[in-house]
Amino acid sequence: MLTGNFQWLLLAYLLGSLPFALWVGKWVKGIDIREVGSLNMGASNVFRELGAVYGIVVLLLDMLKAYAAVQLYAYIDTNGWMGQEKGFWQLLLGGFAVLGHLFPLFAGFRGGKGVACLFGMVLAIQPWIALICVGVFLVVVWLTRYISLGSIVGVLVFAGCVWFAFRETDVYIKWFSIVAAVTLLWMHRKNLHRLLQGTERKISVRKKRNSGHSD
Repeated sequence: MLTGNFQWLLLAYLLGSLPFALWVGKWVKGIDIREVGSLNMGASNVFRELGAVYGIVVLLLDMLKAYAAVQLYAYIDTNGWMGQEKGFWQLLLGGFAVLGHLFPLFAGFRGGKGVACLFGMVLAIQPWIALICVGVFLVVVWLTRYISLGSIVGVLVFAGCVWFAFRETDVYIKWFSIVAAVTLLWMHRKNLHRLLQGTERKISVRKKRNSGHSD
């Protein structure tokens, strides 16, 4: 059973539930970031509405909370159920952090899309794959100015790296990469529709209030 380690899963979820975008929006401008721009509690919406500095701060904090959740594996009872399966527990802890970001207890269960959190947990588990994904994300955003497209391509590259480029043997991360890709594609379904229709907004480094939809 999970009982012996349940408290660490709960803590991972609570870490993920920390709504940094919401707090920064209220602290800086007195707004609910979920009621402006893309209506999304994520770093890109903060970037658009409050500026690059605050967007980067939120991005790093959202990454950090998932990264920290993975580190909770150090406290897992290795004598308990699946206790020796480090990969399994790291993914489960990171996954609970992402779940907390998507459905945050401290923000009425209205969260973001989980891109930054996913990157944070992958950075903690597979740093080289994470760096490849963020590199691809930056290139796609630079070339197209679509943050959403960068996020979508980035998570597909994550799955591709796990299954083909790095040929991971850990069955847990292999199937997690598929779940992550499907989940993020679903979370970005409206963005995909706008991209296909040609109506997705591009990010601009010159104008603070012109940006794309994403995490």
